[in-house]
Amino acid sequence: MTKEERMDRGRGLHRAGCNCCQAVVMAWADRLPIDEKAAMDVAAPFGRGLAGTREVCGCVSGMAMVCGLTGHNADVRSLIEKFREEEGDIVCGRLLAQGKKPCPDMVADAAGMLSEVL
Repeated sequence: MTKEERMDRGRGLHRAGCNCCQAVVMAWADRLPIDEKAAMDVAAPFGRGLAGTREVCGCVSGMAMVCGLTGHNADVRSLIEKFREEEGDIVCGRLLAQGKKPCPDMVADAAGMLSEVL
């Protein structure tokens, strides 16, 4: 799957009802060593800024999960910094307040950023 296809998949999954973390993780489900139901379940509490607290963005949590599940732990920090640079923050509440991009577009960006390390 191309970077653009993964981005489109993530955006579409979010628009279909997945939270940000789930949408990022599921955009990469075919590369994970767990089944799709398990991936959806484990990512569920990380949406809306970690269980709805508006703290760490679910896109960031999703990138970290995909990296962890695929053995790319060393790449998490650089992805976080790239997300912060491109989106303006990594905290859900602040991202929503700045209104720079809608969530589906940030999901797409996060799914695309993973293409750089996977």
